Amino acid sequence: MPRRIGCIMDRLTEMEAFATVVDQGGFTDAARKMGISKSAVSKHVSSLEARLGARLLNRTTRRVSPTEIGLVYYDRARRVLNDAGEADSLVTAMQSAPSGLLRMSVATDFGVSLLSPVVDEFLGNYREISVNRVRKNRYVELISEGFDMAIRVGEMEDSTLRARRITETTQRLIAAPAYFEQHGRPARIDDLTEHRLLHYSNQASANVWKITAPSGEERQVRGTGWLTVNDGQSLLNAAIKGLGIAYLPSFLYHRALAEGLVQDVITDLPRTTLGIYAVYPPGRYTQPKVRAFIDFLLEKFADKGPDAW
Repeated sequence: MPRRIGCIMDRLTEMEAFATVVDQGGFTDAARKMGISKSAVSKHVSSLEARLGARLLNRTTRRVSPTEIGLVYYDRARRVLNDAGEADSLVTAMQSAPSGLLRMSVATDFGVSLLSPVVDEFLGNYREISVNRVRKNRYVELISEGFDMAIRVGEMEDSTLRARRITETTQRLIAAPAYFEQHGRPARIDDLTEHRLLHYSNQASANVWKITAPSGEERQVRGTGWLTVNDGQSLLNAAIKGLGIAYLPSFLYHRALAEGLVQDVITDLPRTTLGIYAVYPPGRYTQPKVRAFIDFLLEKFADKGPDAW
């Protein structure tokens, strides 16, 4: 195996010498570029031609130019050398200390309630990184809008992105005891259409809730919405005040549920579980700053979810 590796390295050196001669237009400038003697460059090129059994360069007293076969070989050799250079750069980049601006898009509800203190602690540990955190409830186009990564809750709609599951959250129907006293408690999913429902205004599904019935069947509940807003915290506040029924993730309602401010609406419904993901653009490697933040998230949320917040 070591002998085979040595042969491969010799071939790469021969390729580099030949390609540099073509790039520089002669042996003298190629030698200066590579930092070796002119005779060493000539020896590498001659060895390459002997091994291939073909003349790759036209040599005159005034200039050196590739032959027709040499041009074809040069194109392929340059690709190989560029790939080798990228491989070296990749290793260097992956081992470098995380630094630079990390621009991320975060689902508004998760960013406000849980992510802010984590980001603060992360910045304290990684002094060479700065963070630009943009809270949005819509799915941004990471590459075209200039984001390094995003934190998303729910199903992954774009399969071209790379994703790491950070944790999970459950989602359930909640309402305040005061609401039940005034409007009664729905006994089954079909009863919801007769109640005051609190909706997100920016859901792609409009005012449609997808709820799993006790039978395991997925049901859709459509309502005009007694109140429609674009953030979950406002919906939770409205539910606590007895204004209606909300369908929210556990990281929002867990404290209000523990304090008795809200209750389960239909207690025998299966819990709906949603993944919370860090997503980032596809590529040959993950930027150190992105990798560092995702690893930090995994550590901080290791004991969180789906109901423990």
